Amino acid sequence: MSTRTSALDARVFGVDVQSGDVRGDAPSYALVVFDGEVVERDVVSRRKLLRRVDGEEPAIVATDNMYELAADKDQLVHLLRGLPEETKLVQVTGYERPEPLSRVAKRHGVPYGKPAMEEAEAAARLAARNVGYEVSAFTNETTVKVSRGRSTGGGGGWSEDRFTRRIHGSVKRAARDVQAALEDAGLEYDREVTEKYGGYANAVFTVQARPEDIPVSSRRSGDTRVEVEPVRRDGIEFVPLARRRDRVFVGVDPGTTTAVALVALDGRVLDVTSTRTADTAAVIEWIIERGRPVVVAADVTPMPNTVEKIRASFDAAAWVPDSDLPVDEKQHRTREEGYEDDHQRDAMAAALFARDDHRDQIRRATEQTPPDVDRGEVVARVVGDDEPLTAVLSDLTATEEPEADDVEHDPRELTEEERRIRDLEAQVQRLQDHVADLEAELDEKDDELAAYEEELSEARREERREARERRELAQLQWDNDRLETELEDERERADELEAKLERLKDLWKLDHSNLGDVDGGGDLVAVKPVDQFTVDAIEAADDEYGIASGDVVYLRDASGAGRRTAELLASFEPRVVLRSGGLSDAADEVLFEHEIPVGPADDVTIREVDELAIASEDDVQAVLADWRERKAERERERKESMVDSIISEHRADRD
Repeated sequence: MSTRTSALDARVFGVDVQSGDVRGDAPSYALVVFDGEVVERDVVSRRKLLRRVDGEEPAIVATDNMYELAADKDQLVHLLRGLPEETKLVQVTGYERPEPLSRVAKRHGVPYGKPAMEEAEAAARLAARNVGYEVSAFTNETTVKVSRGRSTGGGGGWSEDRFTRRIHGSVKRAARDVQAALEDAGLEYDREVTEKYGGYANAVFTVQARPEDIPVSSRRSGDTRVEVEPVRRDGIEFVPLARRRDRVFVGVDPGTTTAVALVALDGRVLDVTSTRTADTAAVIEWIIERGRPVVVAADVTPMPNTVEKIRASFDAAAWVPDSDLPVDEKQHRTREEGYEDDHQRDAMAAALFARDDHRDQIRRATEQTPPDVDRGEVVARVVGDDEPLTAVLSDLTATEEPEADDVEHDPRELTEEERRIRDLEAQVQRLQDHVADLEAELDEKDDELAAYEEELSEARREERREARERRELAQLQWDNDRLETELEDERERADELEAKLERLKDLWKLDHSNLGDVDGGGDLVAVKPVDQFTVDAIEAADDEYGIASGDVVYLRDASGAGRRTAELLASFEPRVVLRSGGLSDAADEVLFEHEIPVGPADDVTIREVDELAIASEDDVQAVLADWRERKAERERERKESMVDSIISEHRADRD
């Protein structure tokens, strides 16, 4: 099963040392640029790597060991300080005690190889799947220091006093401007002020926000200076890229209102929601934030297309009942759970029945899984991927041979003199290489200049000619595309008009007196057949030939409908509903409340006419008469029951 939790919408740089060592000679790095697929592989120097990070601002710089990019903690903090605001440094192998990259890659199904370029690619792919820990050296606090921009020293006397007072007054005004900006942005802060003659010597604001969220930037202007610096941590902190998300069973009830329920492996209902506005992508995002689906279930068979799309997006197993779950079974299974509407109940029932169906597999996997193995991973592979339990346990508990050539980069604190020597040597080497490159480039440029000058005139003439041709070709292509679009629009309009004409012909057959010409003659009435008593079938019939107030509706299969389906049919206000099969209690109650006559189709002779249906008006009137008698009897029984109830309550009160 895929462990990826969201679409990758930015680039990831995977980095690994290709040659050299970060403590000695300037190393070269294997660089893999990944944005859902590998777009570039390159070998770059440290300087070029940092320049590309600064210029392209990738979402993540991923490595198997953060000390491959810095020799010690001070260099690491300096590196983190120089990263773009939206770029994270991620160590994909863990935090303070990293695992071997090969083991992490195998656990997440990522290709791995020993060459540096393959290790860099593995790191990039793992980070794109939210595997690993962000390396952080700074808190979410920022200091904003407002201070003097120049010295207050002078020649003495009244001029020096006025100069000092002016500078301190400028610092005070700048501090007030910073304070106003922070308050306008709604940021919390603490302020410490050093008051001096004429105003402030400095003011320090400790703001509860990151530098990029503060509407103040570092600057120096005349008498004042503003410095914005993030607050450094005492040490290095590791923040997981993705929070823990447990394995779950997911039940989905699609439709105008979509409901989703999550059930834990132990059968607990974790969360349930229903919405009329969210699309499929929003539903998937809601599930992602709360769990990792093992099974996606529906309460009807076959699985609806919307539920199948959700299941496929997680590569989860599917579950549907042998036949549509009856309403009473869903009510019984969810009787101890809270829900707001029938849609939430149906989604919850689907997830609970799916979990019940896999109860024995989950129990065996739980009992046989060792304590140090992730039980959720075992259940996911046994239930979701249908793998044998013994094979899964054997794979997850297999020990790996130690890697003899793993390189551990344990940081060593260098002395100030050693760091200075190292930096100077690296600088000298870079300058020498740069000079050699410039000299070689200069020679090449001199040789090329003469040739370019000779070709320039001819190239300009050729370019002008090609530009004219491109403009003419583009105009012709635009005209052609426009005409093709207009032609396609006209064809679609013709198809729509033809379909509309066919529907009008069908309606004419129903609404005109020539129905009397049908074999049998007499007074006939049009019948609108509906294949099943479901929302989809009713809407399909309405789209096909329309259902209007006063129509006779024939339900070929009236079983299984609930309140929502019955209310949809009642909203059309049919004259009478002829049914084949029995109605559910809920549907019968809704139709009775809306005074929609219902009768058995067996009492009416229905004949097909050009894909539509007709029936005798006398038969329909007989059904209506029978319904009125049943309605009167039902109302009389209700009144008798109400009277009995009132008498019983009166007697109880009197006693």
